[in-house]
Amino acid sequence: MYEQISSNKRRSALLILGFALLVALIVVAINFLIGGGVVGFVLAAAIAIALSFGSYYNSDKVALSMSKAQPADPHTYARLHNLVEGLTIASGLPKPRLYVIQDDAPNAFATGRNPKHAAIAVTTGLLEKMNRVELEGVLAHELSHIKNYDVLVMTLAVTMVGIIALISDFFLRFMFWGGGRRNNDQGNNPFGIVLALLGVVLLIFGPIIASVMKFAVSRQREYLADSTGVSLTRYPPGLISALKKLKEDSTVIRSASKATAHLWIEEPLDTETQKVGVRVNRLFASHPPLDERIAALEAM
Repeated sequence: MYEQISSNKRRSALLILGFALLVALIVVAINFLIGGGVVGFVLAAAIAIALSFGSYYNSDKVALSMSKAQPADPHTYARLHNLVEGLTIASGLPKPRLYVIQDDAPNAFATGRNPKHAAIAVTTGLLEKMNRVELEGVLAHELSHIKNYDVLVMTLAVTMVGIIALISDFFLRFMFWGGGRRNNDQGNNPFGIVLALLGVVLLIFGPIIASVMKFAVSRQREYLADSTGVSLTRYPPGLISALKKLKEDSTVIRSASKATAHLWIEEPLDTETQKVGVRVNRLFASHPPLDERIAALEAM
């Protein structure tokens, strides 16, 4: 397990570097296409750095805000606080900030840039439908994402994919309406034409590349968080029972979106019915099937 965690951290660092590099390439491509020159290049580099640092420090706030999470009052949600406090003592982690989402669907997610700046959000449906050992299993799973340093790359993916999509969309529209470079000498240069075409291709496919990178974030990490979680509770049946309840519950989270789907313990989007949109959700599901996760835990 420790070898997997170390490998997880290395992959996380590579994914973060990949997101930052993709943003940098896109802003450099934009600078070339609008003919910004050296000044534009410096400005593009500054924008890429600012966006990366902004995402690093604010991604958790964005994820919590998008999910309509509110701080969990220690008196109203005493059981939640008590369970998390017990698990953090067992794991050696600092206690994360706790949030509650007013939603009947049982689900939860962890977010933050490191264990010292982490948060766990749970739905009211999870608190109502899970008994103590099941809720403890879910919370241990989320704490494991924090312990395994999954939360940074998972949370960054929320903002970085959105930023890349917005930048690409804006400048493609800008170029469509005649905002591209008008330097005829550059336009007659074959090398310049090739670079311009590469820039347009990057603007078009940048959001797709970013989304594919996001899919690499979740699936294998869920298995690791499950196994790390039961090592914290020392009681695999608790998480197994919780996952079975999640499988049987068909309620869809109202505040979930494709941008934050990879954060939750269970795929929050509808993947069960036969509607066209649902088939797309199933094809690009951010989580492995619950049956496979349950089978892996039962085999431990």
